[in-house]
Amino acid sequence: MLFNSFEFFLFFPVVTIIYFLLAHKYRWMWLLAASCYFYMAFVPVYILILGGTIVIDYFAGIWIQNASGQRRKLFLVLSLVSNIGVLAFFKYFNFLNENLTFMLHGVGFQNPVPYLGILLPIGLSFHTFQAMSYTIEVYRGNQPVEKHFGIYALYVMFYPQLVAGPIERPQNMLHQFHEKHDFNYDQLKSGIGLIFWGLFKKMVIADRLGMFVDQVYENAHQYTGIPLIIATVFFAFQIYCDFSGYSDIALGAARAMGFKLMLNFNYPFVSVTVGEYWRRWHISLSTWFNDYLFTPITVAKRDWGINAVYYGLFITFFISGLWHGAAWTFVIWGCLHGIALIYEIRFKKFRKKLSKAINPKIYLPGSRILVFFFLCFAWIFFRANSVSDAFYIISHMFQNIGQQIGLIFTDVSFQKGMVYLSQGKADFIFSIFLVVLLEIIQIVLRKYNIMFWVYKQPKLLRYSIYYSLVLSIVFFGVFSKAKFIYFQF
Repeated sequence: MLFNSFEFFLFFPVVTIIYFLLAHKYRWMWLLAASCYFYMAFVPVYILILGGTIVIDYFAGIWIQNASGQRRKLFLVLSLVSNIGVLAFFKYFNFLNENLTFMLHGVGFQNPVPYLGILLPIGLSFHTFQAMSYTIEVYRGNQPVEKHFGIYALYVMFYPQLVAGPIERPQNMLHQFHEKHDFNYDQLKSGIGLIFWGLFKKMVIADRLGMFVDQVYENAHQYTGIPLIIATVFFAFQIYCDFSGYSDIALGAARAMGFKLMLNFNYPFVSVTVGEYWRRWHISLSTWFNDYLFTPITVAKRDWGINAVYYGLFITFFISGLWHGAAWTFVIWGCLHGIALIYEIRFKKFRKKLSKAINPKIYLPGSRILVFFFLCFAWIFFRANSVSDAFYIISHMFQNIGQQIGLIFTDVSFQKGMVYLSQGKADFIFSIFLVVLLEIIQIVLRKYNIMFWVYKQPKLLRYSIYYSLVLSIVFFGVFSKAKFIYFQF
């Protein structure tokens, strides 16, 4: 079920109302049933995959806690292999098979392994990582085993964050399912407000920008210059509004029932370094990789000194790229970020000296701009349909710019100046306005608790603000039921 669908506008209030009407001891059953229905609205049979891994991890957790020595590690490995195996089969089998075919063809052999007509289950990477965090934390002794099978299943299946996160830790979520949450009007108001803010970012900004981005990136070789630049910049804001919009809706839906999910985005485009960006972007994933991959690698290779950090960063972001998608474009995107972080650590002293030599009022904004340019450059590989498309876009981004600018300002045809973009001038200007509006709102949100201010205003003003947000979604939203970008991961 999509958050930006009419079905969800029926699903959310029904689930929330019945949740509070039920006695506490029955609420977990209702939430688990609702979460199963939510997931089965996509491809019903794939719930069997989640069910199988839930059973394996539930018993693995119990076995890990009750075992000692090498047996504990054996049960952990059993759990991890099961989860990674399912993920590898559905997400990477055809990718690996395609590369095997290419290599065998290069030496004159034919690959006998057929391609499989399988679909990637929605959100498989997210709930796989969440399930893995449970058994890892039980193994480390940071989380007592959850003996209530239904509560553990709900930890994996909880509908607000089931499909695209945040990727929660058992320490944050499991105890919340045992606690009784009384109805709280303020939490309900703030939760609903967060849902509508997320829908605004998704339907009004992300999906509208996506119309430009899709037209250019799906037909990349037809464009040069300005359309490629605009589509690339627009994609940075599209994916931010799309993904952070989903996270806002998830946090809001959970908050309405009294649950607290972790913050997943913290204004990433204000980052002065790429390292800071990853502390602000998709926080639940970056901390997951830090705790379960990067830190163990650096500890294992601590004899290497600083080289262990470089090695850990590159491997972590190589795997992060693969996590995002089974394509070399995603691998290159991940490696670019790993290289950028290695550069920042390697030249940390030089950058400190540079920042002191330059006026901070110039250095900090300049650094933010450079980081944003790097992010946009890396996003080219993330969004492009192939590596060849990505290199075409990079090599043709600055061609014919002068001629195109002249046509835009002198020719009566805006489309001609933009090399026949189907969207007209009004749509383009409105899209620019939305990006500027987003940044203004976020500047205000960073400095002031505007949500708290809104909740404290008189009803007339408060509901006027609410209605304005809803009406902007109704009149300016894109009602195409476009899937969230991160559903494919």
